[in-house]
Amino acid sequence: MNSELTAYITFVCTSGVLNLYLSLYVFFTRHHYTKIAYFFICYTMFITIYCFASAFGLMSTTLAEIKFWTIIQYIGMPVSSPLGLLFIMQYLGMKVTRKTWLALLTIPCISLIMVATNDWHHFHYRVFEIDPILGTPYIHMEIGIWYMIHGVFTFACMFVAFFLVLYHWKETAKMYRPQLITLLFGQLVPMLTAFIYLIGLTPPGFDPVPMVLWISSLLYLWSISSSRMFTIMPIAKDAIFNSINDGVMVLDASSRLIEFNQASIQMFPQLNKSMVGMDFSKAWLDLSGDPFPFTLEDEAYSQELKLATEDQSERTYQIRVTQLQQENNRNGRLIIFTDITELKRLQEKLERHAYYDELTQIYNRRAFFQQSTQEFAEAKNLSSAYTVILMDVDYFKKVNDTYGHSLGDQLLVHVVNVCKTQLKEGELFARYGGEEFVLALQGYTASEGEALANRIRSCLETQPLLTTEGNISVTLSLGVAEASKGTEETLNELLNKADKALYSAKEAGRNRVQVYTGTLECSL
Repeated sequence: MNSELTAYITFVCTSGVLNLYLSLYVFFTRHHYTKIAYFFICYTMFITIYCFASAFGLMSTTLAEIKFWTIIQYIGMPVSSPLGLLFIMQYLGMKVTRKTWLALLTIPCISLIMVATNDWHHFHYRVFEIDPILGTPYIHMEIGIWYMIHGVFTFACMFVAFFLVLYHWKETAKMYRPQLITLLFGQLVPMLTAFIYLIGLTPPGFDPVPMVLWISSLLYLWSISSSRMFTIMPIAKDAIFNSINDGVMVLDASSRLIEFNQASIQMFPQLNKSMVGMDFSKAWLDLSGDPFPFTLEDEAYSQELKLATEDQSERTYQIRVTQLQQENNRNGRLIIFTDITELKRLQEKLERHAYYDELTQIYNRRAFFQQSTQEFAEAKNLSSAYTVILMDVDYFKKVNDTYGHSLGDQLLVHVVNVCKTQLKEGELFARYGGEEFVLALQGYTASEGEALANRIRSCLETQPLLTTEGNISVTLSLGVAEASKGTEETLNELLNKADKALYSAKEAGRNRVQVYTGTLECSL
């Protein structure tokens, strides 16, 4: 065995030993790492098979032995390049599915079968024989059609892996870039060597790729020990960007749309890559049919926006606009859309339970006091009139006793609906308790409140509730009181005056309106 061949075998064995060490080291310390370690273990183990089979091939003395070790090489070599690609994809946070595995490993499996059965069809090697000049273990070969398919696939896997790492260089923090350098050279070294080999610039008769893999192995070993590869790794921006549930649109300093994530497409199906570079105002007009309702000039803000969808439903979004510092100190914009439709529906439902009477669907006592307190204070500050009307359904207990509570409930709803026909939009009308109702009238004097109360009373008197058990007629007694001007009177004191007026109306025979005058004089 000449010294040149010995040197070849030494380099190949060195590559094999280093890859075996890497594979075993990561395997025995795998509990410290994420699942990417398993990709790396498989990757380096198959390279180990490739290197040692190549070394044994170089030590062979017959064509049969060389063919055997070539088959063993093809257990490791064709699989290592797609495994390297899968390793890179996992490292960068890209989704690796079962289908991706199967697709990438199909051609390597076929290549192994082709090499193992080559003597029958010669699709992989048209000629595979001992080099007539150099002798064993050097091989003279002429490639077949499947060898070209296999070579293109192998080179493509390494090139795509290299390109993916290079593509994510800018968006990777500086602390992780030594890891990327390792990955880049880990793919570049065998890729360049394979290319040089395929164009015939390497020494004839053997595959030089296993000779240089020790360089990649040393780089991986350095990266694992010094830059904590597998322990802390960058996650690709695309993986994060497109996994966010919120819709995100990125604008440049000129308010042009330059990027958006997958959630944005789900929210706005018309959004597509053709809109990249378009002025956001125009893009938004195409997406929603209306101009963007908020300014983009403010530094940061949050607003709610309701939008109609294609199925005629309505969605509510919280829109947050923030500044995005770009290169050259130019500010872009980040617009984040959070779908809060269900949250708003729940909030509205809770508010309705908290502030609306379940039976009549008008304000309850709590909501009345919350709003009337504010209105009463405003009226006091403006020195404007403020009047409340308390009303009570006459002989309501008799209705319940005669017809039952179900019809009693129907009657209360009927009373509310009749009252509403006499009220203007925005007038504060609430159920005060049981069969009592209250009406707060900002800007009304006592005489105006009295007139409205009489209209309500007369309207209900002439509109009975129609039921299967006959018509049920009821009347109202109403007490009216106006806030005293220039005093420290409270809302509770005003309601107490209205309550006294109501009591007086009931004492006077019911179905009437009583205005509080201090002496409880009737105004019928």
